[in-house]
Amino acid sequence: MAQFRPFDMDSIPIEDQFMNWKELVKAPYDKKAVDAYTRTRVILMNGIENASVLMSHAIERMTSDPEIKRQMALIRRIDSFQQQTVNWLNPANQTIIETTLGYEQVAVDLTANLAKNEPDPYVKQTLDFALIEDFDHLYRYSCLYDYLEGGDYESIVQGKTEVKPGRPTSVEHRHPDDTMRKHYNKDTADIKTKMNYLTIVAGEQQTELFYKSHGFMYSDELARQLYSEIADVEEQHVTQYGLLGDPKETMLEKSALMQLCEAYIYYSCAQTETDSRIRGIWESFAKMEISHFNACANLIEKYEGRDIRDIVKADIIEPLVVFEPNKDYVNRVIEEQLDLSPHKMEYRRFKDIADQWSSIKFQWKMNRAGVPSEEVVSKAKSELAQRDQAEKIKQFKNEVTRRTEDLMAGRPSPM
Repeated sequence: MAQFRPFDMDSIPIEDQFMNWKELVKAPYDKKAVDAYTRTRVILMNGIENASVLMSHAIERMTSDPEIKRQMALIRRIDSFQQQTVNWLNPANQTIIETTLGYEQVAVDLTANLAKNEPDPYVKQTLDFALIEDFDHLYRYSCLYDYLEGGDYESIVQGKTEVKPGRPTSVEHRHPDDTMRKHYNKDTADIKTKMNYLTIVAGEQQTELFYKSHGFMYSDELARQLYSEIADVEEQHVTQYGLLGDPKETMLEKSALMQLCEAYIYYSCAQTETDSRIRGIWESFAKMEISHFNACANLIEKYEGRDIRDIVKADIIEPLVVFEPNKDYVNRVIEEQLDLSPHKMEYRRFKDIADQWSSIKFQWKMNRAGVPSEEVVSKAKSELAQRDQAEKIKQFKNEVTRRTEDLMAGRPSPM
């Protein structure tokens, strides 16, 4: 596979990147014929662009220099155009829950790919931890799809991603204290770690926003509650992932890395895209993003006196981010890490921290009136519902329930 060499890539001048309305709004893919991973690439790139636009808006509000503001506005407008082009590739007849299943397939196979190729052990552990939760969300939404629309999740995931429970959503609800994470060191972290960080924050942030902006559109009460429940877990994921980044990175440094990440992921998408028309979009937008990256590099040189090569510290960023089946990897992570829980910015076995875990009372409060992610399973067809009876999953769920009940009742911990 080709290598991503940002300092050797062709680019398109920024002033040549503006599009007319016909160029901006392109024909959507056919949901019945599209490859599952074309759909996930569309979803991911919409999230990457959304994150870039939001970051740029934040930066413009925290700087007084007119040239930086102007440059941010110019790059941001192109990123906004790109986001619209990408997001409009989704067809109108793709229902909210069908799009949702695509979002969760992104979460599973993207997170697995990043984790498998993450050089920082702590960042990798954080990715693995949330992977098991997003995997469970795919299962819960598959049950909802069956219940609401009589839909078959395989029409979306196409056998590329397994659908069964992971760490039960009902035990994922944690006190904000338990979302705290340590950050990488900007001066020693590998550029791949920084790219993985920006990619996963963008993906999870988009997922949270999609659920919060679409879940209320259902009239079915259980569907509304499930979207709310899982949106809250996604907020936790955005918080924990966001905290992995070094706060000492300057605003311009963060902006340059974001533009580099956009180019890197577009380039990655182009290498494996099976739809030639959409591959052309990825290739063109990668060249646009190289110009954005170069513009940010010029700002860093002018205002901070630093060479962008001293920040990136690599001529090649590898490996590329690839959507591919990760069933063996996901199953291994579930087998080894199902009962991990975050405590004081480390990951511990639940049984070792249950008596001091601040999230116990939080879960009790959130779940005591019923749990939508549990209720939706009972609404699905029996074959799908029976998957929630896997022995390891059931044992862990029961252990958490028992310890919660004991602690809330003031009963001592068993020896």
